[in-house]
Amino acid sequence: MTDSQLPVYEVFHQQARGEPHVYVGSVHAPDPEMALMLAKEQYARRQACVNLWVVPIEAITASDYEDDALFEHATDKSYRESWGYKTPKTTHRTDQESPAE
Repeated sequence: MTDSQLPVYEVFHQQARGEPHVYVGSVHAPDPEMALMLAKEQYARRQACVNLWVVPIEAITASDYEDDALFEHATDKSYRESWGYKTPKTTHRTDQESPAE
């Protein structure tokens, strides 16, 4: 951040009580109170909104895309899902004679 630019705040809004807060954009403001006022004017005027969060961008820690190991599963539990099993493309009936006989 240069001295001539105000801090950046990321804005999240909630459309109804009980729903999750969703990222909607960012604002530049000198302090959190002003960021909240600017976020209200920018993101809550035309959309349904019951709550806003403003978060300084420096407070957000994100994972790196190159850090694949962070998202690897500790154990293979594919047996819990249907996609974990292989099924044959054709099935053979054993109660009938085959057409070649």
